[in-house]
Amino acid sequence: MPITKAELSRVAVPRSGWPSWARDAPYATAVFPDAVRSARPEDGANCQVYAYAVLALFGRMVPPHRSSELWDDRSFAHVEPDEARDLDLVLFSTNGAAWGAHVAVAFGPSLLHLCAEEGRPALWMWEDFAARSRYAAVVGVVRVPVVRMR
Repeated sequence: MPITKAELSRVAVPRSGWPSWARDAPYATAVFPDAVRSARPEDGANCQVYAYAVLALFGRMVPPHRSSELWDDRSFAHVEPDEARDLDLVLFSTNGAAWGAHVAVAFGPSLLHLCAEEGRPALWMWEDFAARSRYAAVVGVVRVPVVRMR
């Protein structure tokens, strides 16, 4: 079931509020990082484009990385899953490999993600991912710092 405005408001609220795309963005496999220069989540996105747009609402910027590039980018901290905190990116796959991994944004015990299964954003618990073979393995957690304005 797609996420509701009330559910989003329980996890955190960006300064400017949650835009409608945060709960309504359609899943679009073809809209991945660097696939189109002006990817807007409201027009459709994959999990990475969506997750990076969510982080941008909180002042965190990620280059247009595919999941394996994100995992390989050592300019970001990598932490253990049990150390995940709000706004960390969590990568899931069937076998623990970063290539083709699904990306979600941590919010306490919940993870916000653009869900291919539901076709829209969803808020799942860690257990919801573990119960599905396509997300059964946690690749790892990437921490993206806040961009400091000068």
